[in-house]
Amino acid sequence: MTKTINSNTREIALGILMEIVEKNNFSHQVLSRTLGQYQELEKQDRAFITRLCEGTTERLLTLDFIINCYSNVKVNKMKPVIRNLLRLSVYQFKYMNQVPDSAACNEAVKLAKKKGFGSLSGFVNGVLRNIIRFPEKVVYPEETKEPVKFLSITYSVPEWLIKHLLEQYKFQGVKAMLDASFEDKKTSIRCNLNQTNPTELKTALEQSGVTVSQGFYLPYAFKISDYNYLEQLEPFRSGQFLVQDESSMLVGAVSGVKQGDYVIDVCAAPGGKSLHVAEIMGNSGHVDSRDISERKVALINDNIKRLKLKNIGTKVQDAVELEKESIGKADIVIADLPCSGLGIIGKKPDIKYNMTKEKMNDLVQVQREILDVVQKYVKPNGVLIYSTCTVNKEENIGNVLWFKEHYNYILEDMDAYLPGALRSETTKAGYMQLLPGVHTLDGFFIARFKKSAK
Repeated sequence: MTKTINSNTREIALGILMEIVEKNNFSHQVLSRTLGQYQELEKQDRAFITRLCEGTTERLLTLDFIINCYSNVKVNKMKPVIRNLLRLSVYQFKYMNQVPDSAACNEAVKLAKKKGFGSLSGFVNGVLRNIIRFPEKVVYPEETKEPVKFLSITYSVPEWLIKHLLEQYKFQGVKAMLDASFEDKKTSIRCNLNQTNPTELKTALEQSGVTVSQGFYLPYAFKISDYNYLEQLEPFRSGQFLVQDESSMLVGAVSGVKQGDYVIDVCAAPGGKSLHVAEIMGNSGHVDSRDISERKVALINDNIKRLKLKNIGTKVQDAVELEKESIGKADIVIADLPCSGLGIIGKKPDIKYNMTKEKMNDLVQVQREILDVVQKYVKPNGVLIYSTCTVNKEENIGNVLWFKEHYNYILEDMDAYLPGALRSETTKAGYMQLLPGVHTLDGFFIARFKKSAK
């Protein structure tokens, strides 16, 4: 493998990391776009770049802690190129055993020179060689003496966010969530039951060389790995499956959608939930799939075309702006709203660095503004599904209690729509909080409201 892992491959990784951590661009978008520009790369080189960039991003604070143990110039005072070169190299030392330490160090020095920092190549070489030679110099915080700092450095999460989570969950619960965020990330997909069935899809994917494992709760959910590009897979091109997290699939399941229903999905892109309920209705009824911009709606349209569903349409619509024509028309409204994303930091690690307490408070208010509008679209006796991909209680149960107090809705038992393993006291009460480390899924929250007949 080391024959193909050269300076050019690491240079691509450096460019990706710079975009993510210095320009605050979304990690999954930068990685996807950049790899799309280098389709000529070997599969193992693409895997190396992905692992290196994702891993360095998710371990950023841990890597900085290590570097600061060896460098008189602290990471935040270094040139951006230099600090990110060091981060990439230390990640290889600590977490990528297939890369010889000496090779990672030598390539970093070469890349520093190539990027115009020849005068600092000696500094890079010195710091990295000391890290290799004297690993005992790193002394990590102790769990019992400094629990907040221990979690922060061990799991690379800002201390303010650790404190916030510890206000809402017990220490071991937070630790389990953060442990789960580092687990292997396979691609979660949903079988399009209008085109095929789970058995046939699994066979078709395996014949394409893809490793396939069953989802945890739903028979049409799978995890896949060992593929290069989704677009190269015939089952993907022909619309036999859609990339969607299993936690997100549960929204369609608990909606209780029936043939002939009219559904409005107010923040729908890229369309997973809209397409799921359209599929359940078997090309009857209609799904009105909306989002705020042409770009987001285009993502939904791409998936509609590929999955060949006819009972769904799209619309550019800001969810906080009332559309009078929709008042009282929907059997079901799906409101999967913008949130802090703390349930998916395993997939999008940059979230934990870019989120702030102020942003979270603002999101709670945005969610309430949207709910205030979209609840008007539900018919009497109709259903409103509220969901987020966060574990922050203020955005979840906090907003549920607020909504119950202000609107003529009741929480409705969800158990009839859920597999037995997910039923609990709260699902009987109308809501559930999925937790990483407990449910083997992303952190996700779903509440099912029924509108009063009057």
